[in-house]
Amino acid sequence: MTSNYPQPDTICAPATAPGGALGIIRISGPDALNAVSAISSSQLSQAPGRTIHYTHIIDSEASVIDEVMVSIFRAPQSYTGEDAAEISCHGSRYIMNKILGLLVENGCRMAHPGEFTQRAYLNGKMDLSQAEAVADLIASTNKATHDVALAQLRGHFSSELSRLRDQLLRLTSLLELELDFSDHEDLEFADREELSQLALHIDARIMQLAHSFETGQALKQGIPVAIVGKTNVGKSTLLNRLLRDDRAIVSDIHGTTRDTIEDTIDIEGVTFRFIDTAGLRQTDDTIEQIGISRTYQAIEKARIVVWLIDSIPSDTEWTDMRDRCSGKSLIVVENKIDKSHTPLALALPSVRISAKKGEGIDTLEAAIYSAADLPTLSDGDIIVTNARHYEALQHAHDNLQRVIDGLDMQLSGDLLAEDLRLTLDSLADITGGQITPQETLNNIFSHFCVGK
Repeated sequence: MTSNYPQPDTICAPATAPGGALGIIRISGPDALNAVSAISSSQLSQAPGRTIHYTHIIDSEASVIDEVMVSIFRAPQSYTGEDAAEISCHGSRYIMNKILGLLVENGCRMAHPGEFTQRAYLNGKMDLSQAEAVADLIASTNKATHDVALAQLRGHFSSELSRLRDQLLRLTSLLELELDFSDHEDLEFADREELSQLALHIDARIMQLAHSFETGQALKQGIPVAIVGKTNVGKSTLLNRLLRDDRAIVSDIHGTTRDTIEDTIDIEGVTFRFIDTAGLRQTDDTIEQIGISRTYQAIEKARIVVWLIDSIPSDTEWTDMRDRCSGKSLIVVENKIDKSHTPLALALPSVRISAKKGEGIDTLEAAIYSAADLPTLSDGDIIVTNARHYEALQHAHDNLQRVIDGLDMQLSGDLLAEDLRLTLDSLADITGGQITPQETLNNIFSHFCVGK
């Protein structure tokens, strides 16, 4: 793969932000060990891989800059697949900048964002989907996104795509056999119905992966939950209780909340994005009307709606809320149970809480998590979180659907072969199995951290 790209030079970059107790500087490339050796008090250019050395970083006048530990990695047994080193120094901005300057003076250049991981991909240390998982792992904000990224980094998604590719190649080979020996009437080929069933099986798995993208996006961005209800029903108090913070203004004055207020919390390792909204009521206040309009917009965007009530809604209110929440999870929450211990006679099951006293909040959080209807994530689960992967899966489905339709219409194998090839190419785009354009690589890795 690397033969299609320029031979690499030697790069360096901080792998940790300056200012901490410790800092790490990474170096990778053909002259990495020579460059490190040139700025240290020890001869490290011939040091064996997977060793750690205590040494001093010295400048051109032999003045000591810092006492450091240097980890040595020999190609191909390194993150990038190249000769590489990591300098563990004190995290002072001055020290780290000084070391980087000395490395540049000795033949290194500063790395671009994501260039270390890009080299790992180009050198076959990981495929493209695994490389993208590195960025997702760094950006993970909760257990769910961490687990999904780690599963992808470990190659679970790649392995699944490899299995689909093998099945597609079997389908292709059966069709090609039919083409190559179509003039031999005494030979028996694969039944078209059998080929169609194989294609349908592959397509079902492709669409299952594509459909997981909605869940993947929810996990990455936070599952939107709208808290709605009449004025003074306790929406802002509930938001503050869930956040364990005084995020929203609480007042006995009706219509205090005029706009949506948004914040996130983790429930069972999953991020939920709560939106406190303006109270629903009839009003002549123009500003409040705008806030109510935004409440309805929040309902449209939400995956879960928490409808907070402190009295029995009218039939009109029930109908309106159910219509607006069609296709969403609606949780009816009876608030202010500290004032009345008698449950309301409601048409739907409800969760009873006191936002003011904190009663029933654990039950509500459990109900919200359940309403998200997330799959139980285990070590081998595959959830698509990357829009590029989703688009490629959609292309694969579209191409394979033409193959399925062609099999049903008894089209000849040569007419089906091109769509099968396009299906294979779409799946290969995810892992970078085909030669990936440099522009695409630059776009992917430009979003990474410097030093990664």
